[in-house]
Amino acid sequence: MNEKQIDIQEARKAMNTTKDKRMFERYQTVYLHLCGKKNKDIAQLLGRTPQTICTYLKLYRKNGLAGLELRHSPGAPKRLTEEQEQQVAEVVATKRPIDVDVPVEYNWTAGLIGKWIEREYGVSYTLKGVTILLKRLGFSYTKASYTLAKADPEKQEAFRETFTGIKKLLNGEIDHVLFQDEAMIRDYQAVSSTWFLRGKQRLIPTYGKHQGVKLIGALNYETGNVFCIEREQYDAQTFLSFLELVLEQYPTGKIVMVLDNARIHHAKLIQPFLQEQAERLSLVFLPPYSPNLNLIEGLWKWLKKSIIENVFYESVKEIRTNVQAFIQHINQDLCRIVNRLCTKNVNYLIQLI
Repeated sequence: MNEKQIDIQEARKAMNTTKDKRMFERYQTVYLHLCGKKNKDIAQLLGRTPQTICTYLKLYRKNGLAGLELRHSPGAPKRLTEEQEQQVAEVVATKRPIDVDVPVEYNWTAGLIGKWIEREYGVSYTLKGVTILLKRLGFSYTKASYTLAKADPEKQEAFRETFTGIKKLLNGEIDHVLFQDEAMIRDYQAVSSTWFLRGKQRLIPTYGKHQGVKLIGALNYETGNVFCIEREQYDAQTFLSFLELVLEQYPTGKIVMVLDNARIHHAKLIQPFLQEQAERLSLVFLPPYSPNLNLIEGLWKWLKKSIIENVFYESVKEIRTNVQAFIQHINQDLCRIVNRLCTKNVNYLIQLI
């Protein structure tokens, strides 16, 4: 491993371990720079000015990753005591408004939190002041997401431990770690929020039919490469053919493939092939009801956001063409894929161990 590869590895490790969003951005800047990205491209990707990116890189060149550490100013005096702030954080994190005598309200807003603080401590905050306080206490305003009620937390934690062990063997006993999944990309999953002129909301035509393409894909955890094919149906023969193609894509080295418990993944038809290729290919199954642990799920969301939402397709052929173009396009920038699908999500995946 040469010096540049060591620097890239250290930057990735720093991104995986930091819990500070601003520090993550600084480490990410260094990582993308070391991967060969130009400053203007990094600035566009992170939403920063080129001058800011240059500042981060100057600090890195002067003192390494340690030079990126934030210097905090004392700021204005706090309006609540440390104990009161911790009480606010605990209430917002663990209770609903109705649990603390705020009638018929089940979701916190900045306005409700401000009223509760004033009621409890006699301190008045503006909406902006509440927002700043919450961000400083580690909160962010995000949409809730679903989790499958049948998921087993103990089995999920056991998988996280298994995956940590796999990572340690990467580039040693294991050469490639792939996350595999199937996805039906339908055109009716189409409408989402975006920017429109006021009063000029776009109307998306629809035939009222459920048409789409069936994809089978594999995401390389280390390199970010996406291998994806389309098939007419999902069955054991299709999955067997996909495994054969994966071995062609990776002609050397040991492959560990992480995948869910779909019936075709356990089919009798594929067992002779797995036994024959045991030295080259091993399947590691996710716990039941755990799509949140499969990194390639992020690829399907990314694809739908980019080419399906708010777009009208007259035929499946058009969907197929744009899916292929999307996969080809993102594979031209593997660092972007690693950053979006692997680095952040693996940090989430292992943080609960």
